Amino acid sequence: MPPLSSRFKRTLVAFIALLGLFSLYSCTHNSKPIDAKSRIVTSENAHTDDISITGQKYTNTTLADHGNSNLLRAAMVALVRNKELQGMRATVRQLEDRFNRNYGYPYIFLNDEEFTEEFKEGIQSVTNAPVYFGKLPEEHWGLSQYVTEDKVKEALEYNRNRYLYGGSYSYRLMCRYQSGFVYKHPLLKDLDYYWRIEPDVNYYCDIPYDPFKYMRDNELIYGFTITPLENGKTVETLWEHTRKWMIENPDFLQEKSFIHWVVNEKAVYTRCHFWSNFEIVDLSFYRSEAYESYFQYLDRAGGFFYERWGDAPVHSMAAAILLRKEQIHWFEDIGYRHPGIGSCPNKPDMAARCVCPPNANYMYRSHCNRRYGEVNNILKHQALELAHMPDQKH
Repeated sequence: MPPLSSRFKRTLVAFIALLGLFSLYSCTHNSKPIDAKSRIVTSENAHTDDISITGQKYTNTTLADHGNSNLLRAAMVALVRNKELQGMRATVRQLEDRFNRNYGYPYIFLNDEEFTEEFKEGIQSVTNAPVYFGKLPEEHWGLSQYVTEDKVKEALEYNRNRYLYGGSYSYRLMCRYQSGFVYKHPLLKDLDYYWRIEPDVNYYCDIPYDPFKYMRDNELIYGFTITPLENGKTVETLWEHTRKWMIENPDFLQEKSFIHWVVNEKAVYTRCHFWSNFEIVDLSFYRSEAYESYFQYLDRAGGFFYERWGDAPVHSMAAAILLRKEQIHWFEDIGYRHPGIGSCPNKPDMAARCVCPPNANYMYRSHCNRRYGEVNNILKHQALELAHMPDQKH
């Protein structure tokens, strides 16, 4: 056979290369597309022993591989209603842009009603991360067994015009749920950390690190962004019942605590609290025997319904009494706004990562933030001395 010409060789090589490209293109474009709904897990198809996500599982020892094998057992969690879809989409979109697009942590959405398909699809369209949708167990959402319906109705009427949500029954259900039940939902069973998120909030700054790992690596238990004063009318007897719980349960107290942030040296409740619409928490804290005892004591007192004890002052009181200052962290670099209050960092290295509106500097004017910086841990016997002092109204 005569040798092939150079021109023919070049033509043959080009033809073979073209066939290879065509084969690659066919494999890529004829493969089965990912069904977005396959990444949606609801409480109906989730089990308490193992929760399926895209064919993989959370178990007691492993986290599903979402493209990053270094993820902790953590998730962003929201208690939200169907009508808040657009506000929730906006929040998720910001979290994806600012942080989660680099990690792929799951989202968990909880509702006292079934989520609509519109809500599920609306959320799924703004994230590639795994998403859970769960309905609250009936026993977690409703009137406490320790209060009476008639007395609750009287309290709602009395407080209707005294403060925001003074006459709202559903708001009280939400506060009680966030205080003592959210971390007990089956979809959170295998999480070590959660980041509470809400609709219609703003995240102003890029977050170029993993806050969950920051919490773990620095042995932190509770993380916050904003510290306002609580309206005293909503928590008129919270400290009274808290100090009684301390006196009855001294063994639950650490040798040191940060109680001076919430109660001054004269045993007066400062009303300072961590605004819990944002919180990143090591869930072993809420699952602890000490916290459960505290929540049950408060629930029996009835203040979630007869007053309007919010989960923010409850979480804050518990954290200050049961934790040390070094276990609590201000995420100063996470610029954040919840309707009513917004704050951004003023340190140049932090501010360079943020796009903030004018006057978003609440935390640098906050009385509670100044107190947070000024006070330190006190010893257990000193905390108990405060608890034994006569209750004084703020």
